[in-house]
Amino acid sequence: MTGEDAPAGHGHGHGHAVSAGADRRLLTAALALILAYMSGEVVIGFAAGSLALITDAAHMMTDAFAIALALVAMRIAVRPPKGGYTFGLRRAEILSAQLNGLTLILLAVYFVYEGVRRLVDPPAVEGQFVFWTAVAGIAVNIAATVLISRADRRSLNVEGAFQHILNDLFAFISTAVAGLVVWTTGFARADAIASLVVAALMFKAGYGLLRDAGRVLMEAAPAGIDPSELGARLAGRPCVEEVHDLHVWEVSSGYPALSAHVLVDTQGDCHAVRRDLQELLRDSYGITHTTLEVDHVDDPSGGHGHCDDAHGPRHVAEAGEPHDHAGTAPCDH
Repeated sequence: MTGEDAPAGHGHGHGHAVSAGADRRLLTAALALILAYMSGEVVIGFAAGSLALITDAAHMMTDAFAIALALVAMRIAVRPPKGGYTFGLRRAEILSAQLNGLTLILLAVYFVYEGVRRLVDPPAVEGQFVFWTAVAGIAVNIAATVLISRADRRSLNVEGAFQHILNDLFAFISTAVAGLVVWTTGFARADAIASLVVAALMFKAGYGLLRDAGRVLMEAAPAGIDPSELGARLAGRPCVEEVHDLHVWEVSSGYPALSAHVLVDTQGDCHAVRRDLQELLRDSYGITHTTLEVDHVDDPSGGHGHCDDAHGPRHVAEAGEPHDHAGTAPCDH
C-alpha cells in the first residue's frame, strides 16, 4: 500500500511561492541602488588609485550579478512540473546559490593576490576620496541589506544575494577605516590591508554558500534532521515493526521530502499507520512531501523479502520497549 502527501501548497516548502512577488520587488529595489552607486565608485576608485575602492566596486558588480541571477532563478523555480522535470525547476535556486558562492571565493583569491602585491609595493592612495566614497557606500549597502533581509532568506538563492550585500557592507566599513588612516597618517598600506580583510570575509561567506547548496545537490538530509533518530522514532510508533529504505532530502531549500518502506504487524491498519506517520513527520519535522510504502510484515508481496537491495540501515522496534503512543494509536487489536 502506498501513501502520498497532501496536495501541494498545503505545507512547509510550498509556501515560499506566496511571497515570491514581494521578494522580487525587494531584490529589484536593492539591485537599482547598487547599480546606481557602483557606476560612480568605479570612476572614483581609479581616480584615487585605491585598490580597496576598486575591490568594493568589483564586489558590488558581483552583488548586482548575484541579485540578477537570484531574480532569474526565482522566475524559473516557480514554473510548474513539466515533462521529465517532475519536481519542476526548483533547484535553479540552488544552482544560483552555488554560483554566488563560487564567485565570492574566486574574487577572494584574486584580491588576496592583489592585496599582498600592494603590501610589498604600495602605490599612492588618495585617502580623502576613499573615505568619503566608502561612507556613501556604507549608506547604500545598509539600505540594500535591509531590503534583502526582509525577503525570505530560507531560500538559499535569496541568502546568496544577501551574503553578497552583507559582505559588501563589511567591505565598505573596512575601506572607510583604511581611507581615514591613509588620509590622516599617510600609511598607504592600510588600503591593501583593508582589501585582505574583505577577501577573508568573502571567502567565509562563499564557503558557507557552497557547503549548504552542496548538501542539497548531494541530497543530504536537511540540516537539523538526524535520519537515524527519525527512523528510530518512526519504528517506535504503534504497530510499526520495521522501517527501511528511509530517504530524507531537500528538493530545494525549505522543501524537505521523505520516502520509506514501513512494515506493520499483522493486526495493524496500514492506512491508519500511514496517516499516523505522516502526522508525526509534519508536526515534528516540517516534512509534508512524503511517500510511504506500508505493508504487513507477513504480506507475500511486501514483507522482509520485498527489498532485495535495501538502502541504508533497518530501523526495528526494540523488543520489550514500549511503542511511542503519543498522538493517534492506529492498531486495531
